[in-house]
Amino acid sequence: MSRARIAAAGLFALAAWQGLPAEAVAQTPARQPAPPGAQVYFHYPVDGLSVPERFTVRIGLRGMGVAPAGVNHARTGHHHLLIDTEPGPPEQPIPSDYNHIHLGNGQTEVVVTLPKGRHTLQLLLGDYTHTPHDPPVMSPKITINVR
Repeated sequence: MSRARIAAAGLFALAAWQGLPAEAVAQTPARQPAPPGAQVYFHYPVDGLSVPERFTVRIGLRGMGVAPAGVNHARTGHHHLLIDTEPGPPEQPIPSDYNHIHLGNGQTEVVVTLPKGRHTLQLLLGDYTHTPHDPPVMSPKITINVR
């Protein structure tokens, strides 16, 4: 099965899960445009910080608005926290697993528990289908030490 067909199947599954008709995604462009200068960034923690095993990640966004997953408004998206991983292909929806935390209700902070040691964090904004914008709106990767 081709990547395009897999991505389309994922969009139809997302539509069904959200109670939308399949036609709603059948005519949707693959990626939503990001306005020039849009930025997502960490309020807390910052690069190089030592944090306890359980801490709150606080997220900032400039040049765009926050909307829950499934809400299709121009110049909006919702946050994804990437932990100890690299961003995937920008034309595919962001996975949801231990390394890809979805803040699909429009949250701008999340409590995270990580094992002791060194970890990387990165923010990536996703559109209503969890797909990165074009171009992707993503923070620089930061490194933290969990004590």
